[in-house]
Amino acid sequence: MNKTLTTLTSLLFLSGLASAQQPQHLLSTAPAGTIASTSNIHVDPWTASKVQHAYGLPGTKAKAKGTMVIDTAGLTFSGIASRYTIPWADTVAVSNGVERVEMWGTTGRIVRMAIPNGGGLAAAGVMHHKVNELTVEFRDQRGAYHGAVFFLPGNDATHVLDTYTRAIQPTQQHPDLVVLPSEPALACQAAPASHGVLVATPSWNNAQVPAAYRAMVYEHIVDRIQRVEGVGHVYRAGETGAQPVCPQYTISISIVSFKPGNQVTRAMIGPAGFFVGTTQMVFNATIRDSSGRLNSTQEIKATLRGEGESKNITDGVAKKIAKSYANTTKQFEKTTLTAKADSPLSH
Repeated sequence: MNKTLTTLTSLLFLSGLASAQQPQHLLSTAPAGTIASTSNIHVDPWTASKVQHAYGLPGTKAKAKGTMVIDTAGLTFSGIASRYTIPWADTVAVSNGVERVEMWGTTGRIVRMAIPNGGGLAAAGVMHHKVNELTVEFRDQRGAYHGAVFFLPGNDATHVLDTYTRAIQPTQQHPDLVVLPSEPALACQAAPASHGVLVATPSWNNAQVPAAYRAMVYEHIVDRIQRVEGVGHVYRAGETGAQPVCPQYTISISIVSFKPGNQVTRAMIGPAGFFVGTTQMVFNATIRDSSGRLNSTQEIKATLRGEGESKNITDGVAKKIAKSYANTTKQFEKTTLTAKADSPLSH
């Protein structure tokens, strides 16, 4: 019996090792651009079931499950508590990708921990599955940038991408050069909004970063900045409206390096997973104020070790940027108040 278990464990480990060595990221991006009119667009209605919203869709909870419908109107995700449509005219880019993650999340890790004699590490080699990602980048009615990530079964993500590529023809001559404006489009005629913050378009030029990571980094930064005490409205890149966009502060980030890591590898090798297969991101984060007196740049590093899902690093980056913003602006405002108090004009 023991010999049989040993043989089975060895087979599980070898099977898992072979799977873990497969390519972990396949990225294909449809042409980006804006659509001048949807009058000439026709898309045969198609529905994908068992879709999970990972993050980023407005008004939709992370990990919400539902269905996705694509038709002439655009792409619609419907869950139990929400429904949101992204019109083709507002779509900036559609991308797909593949990544391997551990099955059943935390529950799967608990199950493996209960397997004796090191069997849990061997089981990690086969207790994982391929996640098919679909990333949709789009503008809302105010022109503000959003990035939503979904997990779809089978080849459904590829089907959506292919439909978008064939049916939606960008009107711009060089669609790959489309860049969302990172600064306010309108000049401020009045004082900037107190504690309004613009999260500018990130620069990804220095590293190859999959679209799902790019979208989730941006969305998590917006979310984390909104939670900082005292912050007013958080503006997104490209956002306009009836009133001029006048943020008091602007946050700009640029990628320095990215290492995708491998959750399956980290799970298979136990404690060594804190050093092997890690996921790493390094950014330069710049915080400026509207007067130009504040211009602070810090290096932000985030590393995901152990058995956590690799995309969790995107929120780790956002937490550090939000903390840096809170500390930097607090010190700047304290220094500014002290300077005003010491000014002869104040006496």
